[in-house]
Amino acid sequence: MAAYHRPDQVRIQALKDMANKLRILSIKCTNASNSGHPTSCCSCAEIMSVLFFNTMRYKVSFPRDPSSDRFIMSKGHCAPILYSAWQLAGLFSESDLMNLRKIDSDLEGHPTPRLNFIDVATGSLGQGLSVGCGMAYSGKYFDNASYRVYCLMGDGETAEGSIWEAVAFASYYKLDNLVAIVDVNRLGQSEPTSLRHDVESYRKRFDGFGWNAVIVDGHDIEELCRAMHEANVIKGRPTCLIAKTLKGKGIPNIEDEENWHGKALGGKAEEAIKVIGSLIENSSIPAPQPVVDDAPSVSISGIKLSDSPNYKLGEKVATRVAYGTALAKLGHANNRVIALDGDTKNSTFAITFKKAHPDRYIECFIAEQNLVGVAVGCATRDRHVAFVSTFGAFFSRAFDQIRMGAISQTKVNFCGSHAGISIGEDGPSQMALEDLAMFRTIPGAVVFYPSDAVSCERAIELAANHNGITFTRSSRPATPVLYANDESFEIGKAKVVVQSDNDAVTVIGAGVTLHEAISAAKTLKGEGINIRVVDLFTLKPIDSETILASARATNGKILTVEDHYYEGGIGEAVAGVACGENGITIRRLAVDKIPRSGPGSVLMQMFGIDSTAIVKAVKEMVA
Repeated sequence: MAAYHRPDQVRIQALKDMANKLRILSIKCTNASNSGHPTSCCSCAEIMSVLFFNTMRYKVSFPRDPSSDRFIMSKGHCAPILYSAWQLAGLFSESDLMNLRKIDSDLEGHPTPRLNFIDVATGSLGQGLSVGCGMAYSGKYFDNASYRVYCLMGDGETAEGSIWEAVAFASYYKLDNLVAIVDVNRLGQSEPTSLRHDVESYRKRFDGFGWNAVIVDGHDIEELCRAMHEANVIKGRPTCLIAKTLKGKGIPNIEDEENWHGKALGGKAEEAIKVIGSLIENSSIPAPQPVVDDAPSVSISGIKLSDSPNYKLGEKVATRVAYGTALAKLGHANNRVIALDGDTKNSTFAITFKKAHPDRYIECFIAEQNLVGVAVGCATRDRHVAFVSTFGAFFSRAFDQIRMGAISQTKVNFCGSHAGISIGEDGPSQMALEDLAMFRTIPGAVVFYPSDAVSCERAIELAANHNGITFTRSSRPATPVLYANDESFEIGKAKVVVQSDNDAVTVIGAGVTLHEAISAAKTLKGEGINIRVVDLFTLKPIDSETILASARATNGKILTVEDHYYEGGIGEAVAGVACGENGITIRRLAVDKIPRSGPGSVLMQMFGIDSTAIVKAVKEMVA
């Protein structure tokens, strides 16, 4: 272990002064906005001082430098002290800091990547450590670089299960470049935390997961400097510093008192600033440590399938199989494409990628919240193109992480398999019937719903190049290949797969229901009724032009059919397109209640989304 060199007294005093300057700035800017969390900031002032002005290596001129250390303020309500640290480092002026929370300032109440020194949005507690795991995994196993990752958490957020998913992950993968700090200030939002100041219980919990867990006085600069040094030289396991602190530290009559969470000091600010300011001895600002520039240059633009789709028309292939095939091809084309899964890889077919590129596959086990967080961390600073897969239903468990990913401007791609009742005997707990609704709510997201192997491969290729979140819904049943291998696809462009000059109804489907619609078209044609069949390809953005043109060509009649609940899926998306349009009538077929186990084809018949149901509905519409 490298020897520890104790900072001299001048530097220790400078770091003490920085902590108090951070307190004062946090009080001043929250008072200026008349809102915020100054007491929570004050408890971690020494931690932030030691991190930003003694331990971390970063460039003020280029905050997202690939080789710089990463910092995640998981307790995002402490944004004011994070902003204050960057202000003192010289990134922007104190007058800018005083615009905290104002409508025309990007210094928001909780951090977001609108700011060039923020990698991920935080504030929905319990998520920062998972993101840190992704960053640390990338640094250790992909970039083989020197940068380290620091994650500051509140004690209250350690009640979140996602924290312990991340703790287990970091231990399993021996992420010795990851340092977590728990600010144990005892007080939550509305009352004391469950463990209060029982720092030994925190230590035992992290130690039980295999971490190097160390209790420190969170207000002792020298103790923090030593602990940070030891964390940075230990090998084979991550470190957690359990810092015993006081909420509102340094503020007269408020320190360690309840009922001060999330409140600006108002009239008490002047006295607090005077008392804290009296402790400052000099105005010098220690410079950040120099960066070790050893992160490799990467490129993640213009990624194409290494080989075109290679299928025969009519050949039956499940889109979940095509997902794995396409992903492996992308991996051949670009070495920054990675895949993550939650112990479902042999069902989602992410296993195909793992076999082709085992060093770029991350097994996250059955911990979907952490699975998503790790992917978001891996994708920061445009280091990787991340694809995350599990059963579509299980993404609902991680919806908050996905929602926060959008706020974080992440480019993570999700693939949910086992869509709808067509999966059959596994039963309703495994059936994704809410997934389209869920992902449609994500701002900027693209929702792909490919209906055959060719369109699925192209969807994955398009996803790899999209600047934002994507979701691909893959299906379990093998369905016939509809498109030639050289067919081109675009985001937001549907395909008309069946049409004539005298179509009576437009039937819109995707995935398994598109094939039911094609079958129904054949049956109806034999009875003298022609229908137009539209394959949506992307549900978001939706192809309004094709839908409306088809509706007008079929007497304004639209029938939607989907293997999804009525709420939030294809039917409602199409209804949104037709809203305000005169002369258009929409009828919807969807799953109307909680299903049960049974053969997929029987279930589709039972719930009225198979070809027979489509034929019946069309006849009723044209009667």
